[in-house]
Amino acid sequence: MTYSLLNKMKVVALISGGKDSCYNMMQCVAAGHEVVALANLRPAQHKDELDSYMYQTVGHEAIDLYSEAIGLPLYRHTIQGSSLAIGRNYNKCEGDEVEDLYHLLKTVKEKEGVEGVSVGAILSDYQRIRVENVCRRLNLQPLAYLWRRNQEDLLREMILSNVQAMIIKVAAFGLDPEKHLGKTLDQVEPYLKQISQKYGVHVCGEGGEYETFTLDCPLFKKRIVIDSSEIVVHSADAFAPVGYLRLLKLHLVDKPNIPANIAFAERKPCLSCCDQESSAEKEDNRDMSKPQITWNLTSSSLSDVDMLNHWSGSTKNGYQWISATHFPMEGKNINDATKQTFSLLQGFVWKPRYLMECHFKLIASCTKIG
Repeated sequence: MTYSLLNKMKVVALISGGKDSCYNMMQCVAAGHEVVALANLRPAQHKDELDSYMYQTVGHEAIDLYSEAIGLPLYRHTIQGSSLAIGRNYNKCEGDEVEDLYHLLKTVKEKEGVEGVSVGAILSDYQRIRVENVCRRLNLQPLAYLWRRNQEDLLREMILSNVQAMIIKVAAFGLDPEKHLGKTLDQVEPYLKQISQKYGVHVCGEGGEYETFTLDCPLFKKRIVIDSSEIVVHSADAFAPVGYLRLLKLHLVDKPNIPANIAFAERKPCLSCCDQESSAEKEDNRDMSKPQITWNLTSSSLSDVDMLNHWSGSTKNGYQWISATHFPMEGKNINDATKQTFSLLQGFVWKPRYLMECHFKLIASCTKIG
């Protein structure tokens, strides 16, 4: 992960219909990028739910309306592969479901000339490694603004940003198809926090513990209304039953003509482990270019100078955002890799004290998640 000051890019948004892919797309717009197309991987005909390590397929029948609601072209590809290469690392593997993502993004790049990919991943290294692999092969930049965010903060942020999404699948202890399917994020937020504390359920549903479908958000020109649906019980487990909503009938409703960027007027893209700034730092950073969080695809063969080829203009008090750092992780633990990163950075920053504060925050954050 890096803090990047990338130029404005044409972006394709990978969408599942869920809240995370939608909110990450909002973050791309807030950061100044132009989302020009949507991309979705759908299950084969007559299948709602796949045993996929990568993709959400529940709610696929409503994705075409998603495209019309936001007013962007939609590219879809049927998932033909399965989860074959399930190790930690990934190399091209014919017949794996990851190759379906490659073919989909290759088509979008050829048709739309996109340079970046909006990815709504939050926690899964399995997904991150595979998206990175596909993007590297296609020379695309993944934009993952939600990556490693605090999930309680993130869910609250989505609700306050008017992402109106409802639960369409549950698969976790404490969630019941009959009780929770069809509930909106604001309705279930308190309960999700409760079962997170009791049972360790991820508040944002990481790992497929629950899945959502977005009915409206500030980027939508029309909102989606569900007229009828039915509950499908996939597994009647006594402790953690799995069930989902099959969406039977939907329609679109026009919305008032409100500027799409209105939701971003009073907030900045998230800063991950360095987002706890003091009041003085917030005041000092008001005129800065907004840092972006992206997955770094810089080649490890670059020189140290090339590795630091992006940084923001310094503020009046001397703070800067350094970006485009990359170090190979093979053979290193997270502490050693972080120390190496900051050792190189130290010669380029104006305020070593602030750098070291960020250093300790990053070490603490990585230790907690790793």
